[in-house]
Amino acid sequence: MELSLRPFRATDAPIFEAAFLAQGWSKPASQYERYLAEQEVGSRAVIVAELDGEFAGYLNILWKPDYAPFREENIPEIADFNVLKKFQRRGVGTALMDEAERQVLTRSPIAGIGVGLTPDYGPAQVLYVRRGYIPDGRGLDYDGQILSYGASTTVDDSLVLHLTKQLAP
Repeated sequence: MELSLRPFRATDAPIFEAAFLAQGWSKPASQYERYLAEQEVGSRAVIVAELDGEFAGYLNILWKPDYAPFREENIPEIADFNVLKKFQRRGVGTALMDEAERQVLTRSPIAGIGVGLTPDYGPAQVLYVRRGYIPDGRGLDYDGQILSYGASTTVDDSLVLHLTKQLAP
């Protein structure tokens, strides 16, 4: 079993779209084309994992995150972290996170990440806590807005808890 990591390439978009569609997830090639454009101008880094030459997963580093507290404090955000179901529990996610944290450390001593709150995100929640990520103390965020006491919201992929980790050099 050979695991390799590399930057995102233009030829990846249709491969990613097909791989996620095969497991019932809709992630259109246009999303990845936008990622490529942002990677080319330096606002995003996309790290791709392959296992035995087959696409296994990816994650992004947002150098200027949409989440205002991270952006204002120059905390890069690890985002859109996905490992195909058939490759989970085989070290792919750990390798991606190790590399993301290594790259973040070249620019910041702190890494940020957001995690959804539905059961679908349970494995990610556990992984992030085990890696030393802790809540940033601002509470829940829904689509860019920090929620205040008494607020009502929809529970979906836009409901997020943001976490940070102090990285060791």
